[in-house]
Amino acid sequence: MTIELSVAWSRRFGDEVHSEETFGLLTVDVPPALWAESLTFARDDLGCAYFDWLTAVDELEDGFAIVAHVYSLEEGHHLLVRTRVPREDPRLATATEVYRGANWHERETYEMFGVVFDGHPGLTPLLLPDGFEGHPLRKEFVLAARVAKPWPGAKEPGESGHGAPSRRRMMPPGVQ
Repeated sequence: MTIELSVAWSRRFGDEVHSEETFGLLTVDVPPALWAESLTFARDDLGCAYFDWLTAVDELEDGFAIVAHVYSLEEGHHLLVRTRVPREDPRLATATEVYRGANWHERETYEMFGVVFDGHPGLTPLLLPDGFEGHPLRKEFVLAARVAKPWPGAKEPGESGHGAPSRRRMMPPGVQ
């Protein structure tokens, strides 16, 4: 099935897309300019009417990989549609025009990674408290709690010096 899907992508988009099978799943890399068009193709021509999830991966200097997982209930095939946006200006067309279920996922990706989805009906905060600054899933984001104070307590029993018993030191089996 993945060979037929790969051929369909090649026929429709030619050399503009690259597809490969990974772990029995077809992964299709598309340029950002074809993001919405490729999702529409997956839905209309390949029968992937079920939108499962969308997220981003921080690839540091390579930018952000945006990945959407869609599924065909009739045919039983999965697709990962993937694109990459630059770190300096992470913008991508919204997928909400194609899949209404992308709304929540794009809001979360905007909030956690800072990727702007052009045309989205409302990129309002979803998970973080009001006034939160930064994007916590970017790799350069510093977790303030780890900087402000060290890990509380001992890592191993008996390290704190408060009289708790330490673990009994044991030799490996067979060693005298």
